[in-house]
Amino acid sequence: MNKKFVNFVIKKYLRFDKKHPFIYISFILAFLGILTGVATLIIAMGIMNGMDREFEKKLKVMNYPITVYSSLVEVDDRILKLLKKHFPNFKYSPYIETSAVIEYNNNLNGVLLYGVDFKKESKINYIFAKAVKNIKKPGLFDVVLGKTLFDDLGIAKNQKVIMIFSKLSPYGFGISPLLKKVKVVSFFKSGLIAYDKGIAYMNIEGLKRILNQNYYSGIHIWTPNPFKDIEKIKKIVPPGIGVVGWWQQNGNFFAALKMEKRALFLVLMLIIIVASLNIISSLLMMIMSKRKEIALMMSLGASKKEIKVIFLKLGMIIGILAIISGDVLGLFGIWILKNFDIVKLPADVYGVSRLPVDLSFVDFVLINIGAFVIVLLSSVYPAKKASETDVLETLRYE
Repeated sequence: MNKKFVNFVIKKYLRFDKKHPFIYISFILAFLGILTGVATLIIAMGIMNGMDREFEKKLKVMNYPITVYSSLVEVDDRILKLLKKHFPNFKYSPYIETSAVIEYNNNLNGVLLYGVDFKKESKINYIFAKAVKNIKKPGLFDVVLGKTLFDDLGIAKNQKVIMIFSKLSPYGFGISPLLKKVKVVSFFKSGLIAYDKGIAYMNIEGLKRILNQNYYSGIHIWTPNPFKDIEKIKKIVPPGIGVVGWWQQNGNFFAALKMEKRALFLVLMLIIIVASLNIISSLLMMIMSKRKEIALMMSLGASKKEIKVIFLKLGMIIGILAIISGDVLGLFGIWILKNFDIVKLPADVYGVSRLPVDLSFVDFVLINIGAFVIVLLSSVYPAKKASETDVLETLRYE
């Protein structure tokens, strides 16, 4: 194959032809369509990844990397010592879980109450750590509420409220729910309303005394690699004790996010597919207008392979330039969104006030591969048609 000849013809066909301006307008439209599709995909995937990471970050903290919990066997200090012996580098926060109702000014609010050691919990939960950073020595019956519940109650820090526990106690000839006056020392803000309104923390020693309970509901564990470490923990703990990772607790939620991301990727890829149709139509129009030249080149010795390569490269040049331009535009758009508050979100709905953007390298590569394949397939058919030009028929009538 004569590469100089092929490159010469390609350069000639890329120049603007005053006799056939619509062909080049179609090329420009194809270029702009692919550019727009690639840029849109990059920005959309960046936003989707950013939101996913933000939700994952919050869910990971509030649900913890790994949780060991009571199933058929109670979790107690013996289990905690066993875990510390085998995994001394992990961080542990044993907890007691119960439901309770907070009563204040004749208003009742139900919460999921966790009894925790404030120092241990602060080491694995940065949201809780922010809430109690100014509390040096927590009281026995100190409570930390979510910000939404704290505001709904309309109370101030260090104010006391009545907490009604679901556990019953004997009272005369009947039974009565446990009541305890507790002090609200602070509030946490996770950014997720379900947590900020429905979860509260209490000193574990105080909750043990109220419930008269010496064992734990479970142990929250922080590990650098929970996906691998969960299997190691399962082998160590005795049968009858449950072990669950944060990703398993929210499996349906993350599966829905993943499906949404895939659907968005496929829908936006249609923009590139539609734009690539302009490449097909433009090349076919050029082939029709250049039939005489193609036949003449073939009669003078140009091979079918050379003709095919000429038009294949024409389509690929337009497509690749559009992809590169789309990459530049998309990455510039992501940089703008990261550094300037162009889009503001309601923090009470999304948990963040600034649009999170985080484009992964894998998504970037997949977008470019997908666009490249579409452009390649769009150029193959016209190139094949050009190489099948009948020399005798064409020169006879044209």
